[in-house]
This record gives sequence, C-alpha cells and structure tokens, in this order.
Amino acid sequence: MGVKLYYTTVTASRTVKSQQAEVIRILESKSIQYELIDISVGGELRDEMRSKAGNPTAVPPQLFNEDKYCGDYEMFSEAVEADTVDQFLKLAEGGV
Repeated sequence: MGVKLYYTTVTASRTVKSQQAEVIRILESKSIQYELIDISVGGELRDEMRSKAGNPTAVPPQLFNEDKYCGDYEMFSEAVEADTVDQFLKLAEGGV
C-alpha cells in the first residue's frame, strides 16, 4: 500500500482530531486506500514521522506515499480545493 497517514489516537487538541477526521473522510470518499500509523503507540513512530517530513516539530496528520513526504493537513486541504489530490499523494506517477 502506498499512502500512509500518520495520526494519533491520543490528543487533547480538537484541531488535530478534526483535521485527522477530515483527511480520513476525504481519502475514503475518493476510494483512496491508505494505511493508518498511530504515533501515540510509541515515540519512535513520532520521531520517524518527523524525520521523514523533515520537520522536528511536525504534528499529525502527515501524509506520505511509501517513504516520500506528501505534506501536512494544510497542504492536503489546498490539494483538495485545487482538485489535485492524486498528484499531491503522488498517485499519478509510474502509471498507478
């Protein structure tokens, strides 16, 4: 599976919760398969997400295609508005 969504099940932030829910809703509405990676199960997953994103303070949700960084919620939201979600998620490459 290509698309990976780093998220957390443990957060006090309503913003993070609503952003994660919106990303999931949009991915499902577009029938895009994705893998959920819950960073709350261990600090190493949070560190992995931040390392891959190239941002030591990155917070979920963060989107990747395999190990290629796609972007965060704001970037995803802009892609939805521009109707470029497939390109944003790097799904259009390689004839996928």
